[in-house]
Amino acid sequence: MSARTLRVAVVVAALGVVAAACGEDAADTAPTTAAATVAPTVTQAPMTTVAPSPAADIVDTAVAAGDFTTLVTAVKAAGLEQTLRGEGPFTVFAPTDDAFAALPAGTVDTLLEDPTGELSAILTYHVLAAAVPAADVVGLDGQKVTTVNGATVTVAVADDGSVTLTDAAGNEVAVVATDVPATNGVIHVIDAVLLPS
Repeated sequence: MSARTLRVAVVVAALGVVAAACGEDAADTAPTTAAATVAPTVTQAPMTTVAPSPAADIVDTAVAAGDFTTLVTAVKAAGLEQTLRGEGPFTVFAPTDDAFAALPAGTVDTLLEDPTGELSAILTYHVLAAAVPAADVVGLDGQKVTTVNGATVTVAVADDGSVTLTDAAGNEVAVVATDVPATNGVIHVIDAVLLPS
């Protein structure tokens, strides 16, 4: 797993926490079989658990990872930063910078022009209002899980333990790293952006 993928996951996590609070208030590295060391330590799919001690909230964890620049920028633009720094707990399915770059040209810029509209809806679609570690995600095979956005994603677990999420638009997104710890929740890294519709 690349350091960039980990950083993007952290940013998504931060966005998710911010979205949850707001809802209440109104890449190129070959896969490895062992844990990859990137601040913080992340485990490569299939879903396995790494349990280092968390040192920072979701936002700071994403910033430190370095691969979630787009996610962090979006979270700040949408006004979700303080929420994601809140108590939680939250689970964030965090897309990397590469995942955002794979969207059609101009998509991110368009979303940033209306940060409290569609951008906020997309960011909150990546967050669960509970801490759900990889061991629990694996137990959700075939189930629909409700996000902070209010829309659902469908969890699928393959025989090898790898996990995919199917969004409301029918896109299948792979979970590529799990259990990145934060003081207010957990981040799972995904390889594409989930779309709520």
